[in-house]
Amino acid sequence: MRPRQRSTPAGEHRPVLLEEILTHLRPGPGEVLADCTIGWGGHAVAMLHRAGASGRLIGLDLDADNLTKAREQLQAAGLPFGLHHANFAGLPAVLAAEGLMSVDVLLADLGMSSMQVDDAGRGFSYTRDGPLDMRMDRSRGRTAAQLLATLPEDALRQALAELGDEPEAGRIAAAIVAARRQGPLERTGELARLIVATTRPAGEPWRLHPARDRWELHPAARTFQALRILVNRELANLQQLLRVLPACLKPGGRAGIVSFHSGEDRLVKAAFRGGLQAGAYQQISPQPVRASWAERQANPRARSAKLRWAVRSFS
Repeated sequence: MRPRQRSTPAGEHRPVLLEEILTHLRPGPGEVLADCTIGWGGHAVAMLHRAGASGRLIGLDLDADNLTKAREQLQAAGLPFGLHHANFAGLPAVLAAEGLMSVDVLLADLGMSSMQVDDAGRGFSYTRDGPLDMRMDRSRGRTAAQLLATLPEDALRQALAELGDEPEAGRIAAAIVAARRQGPLERTGELARLIVATTRPAGEPWRLHPARDRWELHPAARTFQALRILVNRELANLQQLLRVLPACLKPGGRAGIVSFHSGEDRLVKAAFRGGLQAGAYQQISPQPVRASWAERQANPRARSAKLRWAVRSFS
């Protein structure tokens, strides 16, 4: 049997919507840029090349493991940058540490990188067995296993429905609560098998491509997404970023946020529309920008990506 072909080769990260981001955020010579989720630096390097030697990039990431690789990529570019192990909810403090009040261009990509998912020890993958951790910052906070051990069934059902858009939220929540009465859920493989057994007809395996030209989401995908968002308080952190965002942009500055979940996109859409009505923004994207057909075929991660952008007003 041939090994399953990967959509993204091991150790390689493809930044989503890269050309669209460069088009709408228009980083230019001498500008100050902020990448609030720098990852391995794919978006940052491309934007920094547009800013040139007279420009500057400030990069943040809650996952300290990403900063080492991002530093390598940015050093190879040979252009000015500074990196911070920080949550983007604290962006004003990071800018102050760099002697800045605002930037010309700001980007936040809210998705997971393929490297994080591929590392079974991080607990993000429903196809690779590992500890149920899911913390972006492993130095603090509760793990997914600890959360699953204590969360009431109603709260778990609500989280799966609202953060994962999971249509089987009630059945999965009940199954998790029943399983933990027998013993703690501590492994990703254990949780994934429980969800498959709960949601699939008896004896019917899950297949990524059940038929020609059909693609089917793994039964555990939405649950794992919801748990990751819950563990890392991602929506609360996004709300705080959206609150401070206008003040962190120079007049005429451009911001872009790439979301992968309907709840995230609703928050961004509402904040940008509210900012436009209040006069904080002079222009916002009328509709979310989606990946091209070619990018969606080459990188499945791009299928659900939505870019919304806003331009700071001059008043």
